[in-house]
Amino acid sequence: MSDFDGEIVAFDNVGLRYGTDGEVLRDISFTLYPGSFYFLTGASGAGKTSLLKLLYLAQRPSRGAIRMFGSDVITLPRARLPAFRRRLGVVFQDFRLVPHLSAFDNVALPLRVSGMPESDVAKPVADMLDWVGLSHRYEARPATLSGGEQQRVAIARAVIGRPDMLVADEPTGNVDPEMALKLLRLFEALNRLGTTVVVATHDVHLLKKVPDSLIMRLDKGRLSDPTGALRYPPRAVRRESSAP
Repeated sequence: MSDFDGEIVAFDNVGLRYGTDGEVLRDISFTLYPGSFYFLTGASGAGKTSLLKLLYLAQRPSRGAIRMFGSDVITLPRARLPAFRRRLGVVFQDFRLVPHLSAFDNVALPLRVSGMPESDVAKPVADMLDWVGLSHRYEARPATLSGGEQQRVAIARAVIGRPDMLVADEPTGNVDPEMALKLLRLFEALNRLGTTVVVATHDVHLLKKVPDSLIMRLDKGRLSDPTGALRYPPRAVRRESSAP
């Protein structure tokens, strides 16, 4: 985990359009600080996925400014993007696990891509699979895992590199309420270790499950911030000494 203490992300008057169509995001401004937990909510078509793509650097805005880890990401040279992306963890709605790899190898993938020696891979991957409750499913291929198990493998893969920020797109959308709560507790545990967490969800029942969380509400491409907490958030950072 990085010791970076400044703002993690700052959006200033950001707009996004695809092609010549109208803007799907308009005048988006907010700031995220280390150690905070955010829910991103809104009706279908409100722009949640588009906002997440901006957050995990899969899309560049049509206008406005975005700073991340103290740098302007809009003008950031493409050669520096991989290093920035390694500071981010992403949990996709459709999991995006590699079908021919075991649960172990899916989770190990980011470490191997980053160049970690193979002799150093086994322990952190085993610890992470144990942390998400899948120590008995190391060798299982994605097709043999339940939806909840696949989601937990995807979470383990997203956080194995101890990211500064975790972005999760509807991570509870394909599981039952009991599993949804278990997944949410995993995100809370990571957040307590200092990672900024952004969870997009349409499940209004989850919004009250995390004390001190802030709600980012999108409505037709605009962000609602009635308390001003997103533009001027508290800078308290929660930390714990233990790690998965």
